Amino acid sequence: MLKKIKETSDFIKSKIDITPEIGIILGSGLGNLGESIANATNIPYREIPNFPVSTVKGHKGQLVFGSLGGKNVVAMQGRFHFYEGYTMQELTFPIRVMKELGIKLLILSNAAGGMNPDFKIGDIMIITDHINLFPANPLIGQNIDELGSRFPGMSEPYNKTIIAKANEIAKKNGIDVKNGVYVGLSGPCFETSAEYKYLRTIGGDTVGMSTVPEVIVAKHGGLNCFAVSIVTDLGGGDVVENVTHEEVLKAAKQAEPKLTKLITELLKEI
Repeated sequence: MLKKIKETSDFIKSKIDITPEIGIILGSGLGNLGESIANATNIPYREIPNFPVSTVKGHKGQLVFGSLGGKNVVAMQGRFHFYEGYTMQELTFPIRVMKELGIKLLILSNAAGGMNPDFKIGDIMIITDHINLFPANPLIGQNIDELGSRFPGMSEPYNKTIIAKANEIAKKNGIDVKNGVYVGLSGPCFETSAEYKYLRTIGGDTVGMSTVPEVIVAKHGGLNCFAVSIVTDLGGGDVVENVTHEEVLKAAKQAEPKLTKLITELLKEI
């Protein structure tokens, strides 16, 4: 893996003239945040050695390098998922590469189902913790000491100082945000009503099919993380809803301007 990481990062470095400080992963329907990046250089995934290719509608499938909020960033317009058939190591490979390129902070976004009865469609939830219900873990297998320790701690997967700063910025800018726990499942099925109730009972506020494996690998590599969910559908309680991917994309796009403002202002202050 070390050889592949270096091969991929060397290729990317030959195409850019900045050293990114912050990595951003844009989830379903959220790719347009990348359009706010100034002086952008775009590299399609299909051109990058060893990189997977996104197969999900709403994911553009490219790296965007440039400036956002006065910081040098690299954004993934489109992520990879376990349900697409990738291994955990394959779908988290871009995190390893971004670390090699120089990032110190990983910002993640996702579209998620809301289970907290206080949530409504279009809400932004800052993730304070997560529950990992994926059937596999990206760190299973021989540990590569150069990438991180065998048993990384997960007591603070999302940086509390950055969370506090984000809440402060949201309040100052009139952006209504929630805080809560994200549950990660493999997908690709949306949850049954009973599953929603179960996930709420064990402490979840939102549920989705991404983010958790990426955060595990980021923490393994010593990166700080900050993540948000956009609530694109509701489940649990008395809510009975037949969710479609198109509805998820529509709800995410409607909330995107608020998320863009929040992340841009956050980058200015960290």
